[in-house]
Amino acid sequence: MTGKKELAVAALQNGTVIDHIPSSALFKAVRILGIENLDSSVTIGNNLESGKLGRKGIIKVADKEFDEATLNRIALIAPTAVVNIIRDFTVVEKRPVKLPDTIVGIVKCANPKCITNNEPMPTKFHVVTKDPLVVIRCHYCNHAVGGKDAEVL
Repeated sequence: MTGKKELAVAALQNGTVIDHIPSSALFKAVRILGIENLDSSVTIGNNLESGKLGRKGIIKVADKEFDEATLNRIALIAPTAVVNIIRDFTVVEKRPVKLPDTIVGIVKCANPKCITNNEPMPTKFHVVTKDPLVVIRCHYCNHAVGGKDAEVL
């Protein structure tokens, strides 16, 4: 026994690390990113200790840099998330996610009569408020929902 208190996870040579994800939102973030279908090495940590959040999740994806629009969709369910771009074992960019003004195709409208639930078309939501609470409104039926309660497709 070496006396180590933490499990070591290999450092990324190149890729993306998304940190400070609330534990309750981690698997929604995985779905939004679509990383379950990647061939790259993926490390997911959940319920890790965090000074900021109490408990947090983290996603590490080797050899993959996501476009900004994809990463910013995470802000809907994890506004505290921070993106780190890694190149040659060095963090070359570190930034918080930023919620876009319009969200297309990632949230299901909760209104059963909404056209998006009855016709084959992508959903579209407008961000009504961002701080302190995210609220989004359906473009088609005007139904509003809190970001943390949004059902991710």
